[in-house]
Amino acid sequence: MVIIDGRAVAQKVRNEAKQAIQENGFWRSPRLVIFRVGDNSASATYVRNKTKASQEVGIEVEDAYLTTCTQESLESSIENMNYDETVDGILVQLPLPAYLDSNKVLNSIDPEKDVDGFTDINMGRLFAGKECTVACTPAGIMRLLDEYNIEIEGKKVVIVGRSNIVGKPMAALMLNRNATVTICHSKTKNLKEECLQADILIVAIGKPKFITADMIKEGAVVVDVGINRDENNKLCGDVDFENVAPRCSFITPVPGGVGPMTVAMLMKNTYEAMKKRYE
Repeated sequence: MVIIDGRAVAQKVRNEAKQAIQENGFWRSPRLVIFRVGDNSASATYVRNKTKASQEVGIEVEDAYLTTCTQESLESSIENMNYDETVDGILVQLPLPAYLDSNKVLNSIDPEKDVDGFTDINMGRLFAGKECTVACTPAGIMRLLDEYNIEIEGKKVVIVGRSNIVGKPMAALMLNRNATVTICHSKTKNLKEECLQADILIVAIGKPKFITADMIKEGAVVVDVGINRDENNKLCGDVDFENVAPRCSFITPVPGGVGPMTVAMLMKNTYEAMKKRYE
């Protein structure tokens, strides 16, 4: 059993982005604008982490924090950034307050500056197998699997969770790599039986230690996207790591698995967005 080291791979991705930015020959650094609305402590932490990581690789970051706003004013602010030639990437930190329509906000971002890959246009391009910006977490998972030379073609991939952020784009990426994909969710019958079929199991449902050892096929690859707190307030994933790990060929830990990759792929996406615009 191999524990996949997301921190090490994320550092490699950040180093690649830093080197590319230093050697790109452009007249300025890439610039990322992060929109954040309301008083959400978790969002504030995520933005701090993204800002710090971005600055370390040479990306300029603007934290466009709004205590409150209307739908129209937020979309107008994003539209201004769409037309600003010095802005390469635009990101809206989710979740937004309930009074805002997140889907409309996300789709007000220019798809070429959509470094999170959440616009309908980028999602559509992904499912069509065309070049696009891929959501950071699924892109990070693919990079982890590739770094560890885990074969995808022809494998049975089971994804637990169908969100637009992880589940759906993950399915598209796996299909584009010739895997056979099953998506499971809260209405799935016989979830245990579905999971037991998986050569690669990807879990993103937000339920602590939900996936147990009796749901894992011997030798499976398990990717845990969940970030939760257990009964002792300790960070844990959606997978019961301690009991599941002995059955796996590869497994991602929480923390230190998928999480660091999400931020690292944001760095890559921001640089690539600038590069495409200049080319």
